[in-house]
Amino acid sequence: MTMHLSKSKILAVGAIAFIAGIFFASSMDWTRILGAQSRVPGKSALTSNAALDESQNAFVSVAERVTPAVVSVSAERTIKPQDMRNRVRQLPPEMQKLFEEQQPVPQQAQGSGFIVTKDGYILTNNHVVDGADLVKVDLLDHRTFKAKVIGHDPQTDIAVLKIEATDLPTVSLGDDSKTRVGEWALAIGNPFGLDFTVTAGIISAKGRSQQLRDLNRDRYRIQDFIQTDAAINPGNSGGPLVNIRGEVVGINSAIASETGSYTGYGFAIPIGLAKTVMDDLIAHGHVRRAILGASIDEVSAEDAAVSKLKVMAGVKLVSLTEGSPAEKAGMEAGDIVVKIDGKQVDRVSALQRLIRTHQPGDVVDVQAIRYGDLKSFKVKLMEAPSEEKVVAATEKPSKEIVPTAATVEAKKIGIVLEALTPELIKATGATASIQGIMVKSVEHNGPADNKLFAGQDIITGIVFPSPRVAIHSVDDLQRVLGKMNDGDYIGLQVNYQTDAQGTRGTRVVNLRVGN
Repeated sequence: MTMHLSKSKILAVGAIAFIAGIFFASSMDWTRILGAQSRVPGKSALTSNAALDESQNAFVSVAERVTPAVVSVSAERTIKPQDMRNRVRQLPPEMQKLFEEQQPVPQQAQGSGFIVTKDGYILTNNHVVDGADLVKVDLLDHRTFKAKVIGHDPQTDIAVLKIEATDLPTVSLGDDSKTRVGEWALAIGNPFGLDFTVTAGIISAKGRSQQLRDLNRDRYRIQDFIQTDAAINPGNSGGPLVNIRGEVVGINSAIASETGSYTGYGFAIPIGLAKTVMDDLIAHGHVRRAILGASIDEVSAEDAAVSKLKVMAGVKLVSLTEGSPAEKAGMEAGDIVVKIDGKQVDRVSALQRLIRTHQPGDVVDVQAIRYGDLKSFKVKLMEAPSEEKVVAATEKPSKEIVPTAATVEAKKIGIVLEALTPELIKATGATASIQGIMVKSVEHNGPADNKLFAGQDIITGIVFPSPRVAIHSVDDLQRVLGKMNDGDYIGLQVNYQTDAQGTRGTRVVNLRVGN
């Protein structure tokens, strides 16, 4: 009996323990995990494979839909001996004569493009067809057409071609403003002559501008690039950058590379800008672009400090064109634009994006910071001059300047100065009435390095700190610097060479005093 009771108790206790264990395991979610371990791997693998197939099919679908509308563009230009004269004019006369006696040399360029209308309008890069005597277009179906250049715009590097054909395949144009960093992107083109190549990557960044300023030295250039890591190489220029829906969001235009080949950084012109340019070129034969009439740049740490900006954002007016809309409205070189029509402006590309939505003659509300004070202006925009070229400020002057005066070192800002003599004025091409002091040399890694340029810049005034001071001699500058401490800021008004023809203008340079 005792033995029987003991077994009963043992069975009862075991049953209770088993039931309790089930409830405990359920509360800890262990039963689900154990069940998942036995069943889910197969389902997860199927789901994963389905997702991969879906992504792959999306790429295949985009390539099949867009590639027929992509074209290979070949441009031929004949270089005549007289075109070489500017390049060899510094050679001895006998060497120049050899070049002049040479026969014309054909030069070929290869690029890409894409068809935007069924009757044959094609978008490509200006640099692909610039100066071409003959342009040909090859289609995916092996047809070849002679193309007419309808118009081109060096300021945006856009060109429009036309071929005589009907019922052509076309691309769908997307909205680049809605693209997001991290989205898939496909580049289609003809790199290294490998026709109709498709590469994939993502949108790496948007609004690239000043980082690529050397790509285009036009004074009124618009640079607002989309960055991608889809492989882009020589020959891709003018081809489409496409999103996962098969919509063109950009025109592939440039790569950042020390070798000239793909290194992971490609750049495309936003399709919204390209379409605006295309519409103008087709309708008017040229681009009617509204501008403020000012040279602009990103805000530096020194600019932010003298303007008392809480964050280093905005666009600096480096210099104003005489009689420009900005000047007429009362704006000055050194002003930091922070808003246009109530919309925030944090960088050059943002300002250009807002201005390009307007037409010449439109009036825009501009808010700017002038050395800590917020000012408002109503600016009536003007039309940009066509193809006005300038040389970057870092280039050497066209004439060698021979020092003819004693020099004085301004150690606090790392420059050596000399009095402005008639000989120096003549050598720089400045007007005889100009007054100021010449920058003879600039200390490497000093406060003025890459901000002031020897043999070119003439300091004519001090605009910060107040009050403004005209500079007629080295002593005028030294007196102001003598009252400043390391870490203070000074704003200099500078007369400088703006283009290869020797035209001169005025800009403001802000420097931090001391090292």
